[in-house]
Amino acid sequence: MKILIHLLLSSSCLLAGSFVWAQIPQTQSSQGISYITGGVGTEESSAILAEAKQWPLLLELSQLENGRGVWIFGSQIKILNTKNTVIFDAKADGPYMLVNLIAGDYVIEASYQGVEQKRAISLKAGPSQKISLFWK
Repeated sequence: MKILIHLLLSSSCLLAGSFVWAQIPQTQSSQGISYITGGVGTEESSAILAEAKQWPLLLELSQLENGRGVWIFGSQIKILNTKNTVIFDAKADGPYMLVNLIAGDYVIEASYQGVEQKRAISLKAGPSQKISLFWK
């Protein structure tokens, strides 16, 4: 009986510890728009992807390296509204960024290692939209 209790307690501690490691990064704000960035490591990536269902926009950031796609961090993300005004400006701390934008039309300007790209997006109300940004 003592062995069973010990095993149950050990399992509970192990399970609780995995939830601690799988926490999503802290919510931040840029110009009044909340966001989460990260995804370094399997646990953090899984936590962010699970949380993404609650956010209007998920950005996925990668580049081509030695013939294969790899996740990146450190890209600068700017989002402009229809008046061409920058409404969001933040650095990605991992390959994922969740951004709390209202439905509407935007342009994403992303820069990584001196290479810039632009992408027009139209966010609809409802399920999360995933945008993949890929650098060659």
